Amino acid sequence: MSDALPGVIISGTGHAVPSRVVTNAELSAQLGEDIHPFVSGTLGIHERRWCAAHESTADLAVEAARNAMQAAGVGAESIDLLIVATDTPEYVSPATSSVVQGRLGLTRAGTFDVNAGCAGFVTALDVAWKYLRADARYSRVLVVGVYVMSRWLDQHDKKTVTIFADGAGAVVVERDLHDGILASELYADGSLANDMGIFAGGAHEPITSDVLRDGSRNHLRFVRKYPSSVNEEGWPRIVRSVLSRCDAAPDDVDLWLWTQVNRSTIEAVMQTLGQPMQRAHTVMHKWGYTGSACLPMALDDAVRAGRLHDGDLVVFTGSGAGLAMGSLAMRWRTADRA
Repeated sequence: MSDALPGVIISGTGHAVPSRVVTNAELSAQLGEDIHPFVSGTLGIHERRWCAAHESTADLAVEAARNAMQAAGVGAESIDLLIVATDTPEYVSPATSSVVQGRLGLTRAGTFDVNAGCAGFVTALDVAWKYLRADARYSRVLVVGVYVMSRWLDQHDKKTVTIFADGAGAVVVERDLHDGILASELYADGSLANDMGIFAGGAHEPITSDVLRDGSRNHLRFVRKYPSSVNEEGWPRIVRSVLSRCDAAPDDVDLWLWTQVNRSTIEAVMQTLGQPMQRAHTVMHKWGYTGSACLPMALDDAVRAGRLHDGDLVVFTGSGAGLAMGSLAMRWRTADRA
């Protein structure tokens, strides 16, 4: 670790999912066709969680955050900054982070939201790392990735309703005597911005009676399918770049965490990198695709499964609408508060 810059680690993880389970069989009946072979066999999704009518983005974010703080052994008074990564906010305004900060009683913490689509968690974690290294006033940052895309799904659109789900994951990020986070990289291609999204409801296209009648622009849509090369070539490229800056190679990585949208893509990328699939931890089979929440949810699941040990090299890679992509490498460390 440099004498000039502190180390930054993740000291606690947590997640939250709604209680409602939506199976492939239920969606097959709803859509009038058997979606299980493709959704299970190709995407790796067997079921997903959707919020009930009384649940929303802030509810899941608060629960995941509390779980992460409990795991880290810290209270609300110890959090200096809260960053919430989401593109399914509680409101257009105010920020979801403001709602979560109030409910958690984080009276010392500043807040802001990050919207980088499904790359949001890696982006927020990167920002937290740099805050902690750059400004001595910050010792501990709470980062939450949360996703409630069920609110924006067209229940008759099999391209989206079969994939997307709700959940939240959170981490406590803090200064430490040892290096944890080592390197990161963000990438974007705005030429693909119109290929996927929820295009009505913002300043460009407000919600009107015509928009609601049409029902397409106010729901999540795949306008054009992203080329498979976006992830199958983009993920290996960005992780190799990140690893090169911390003097590591793919063979040195103990745990790979990828955007949890398509298991077959993860398998192809792992093969490209010459890595056994056993080194990738996946959760889409039980929780569906939870966008900006999927990486911290997968991390917490891996922690609970005992897959991480002190000194392990972990690589997070997320990508999604925008196009936005981010990757971050870190050594897993046990907090040293001596």
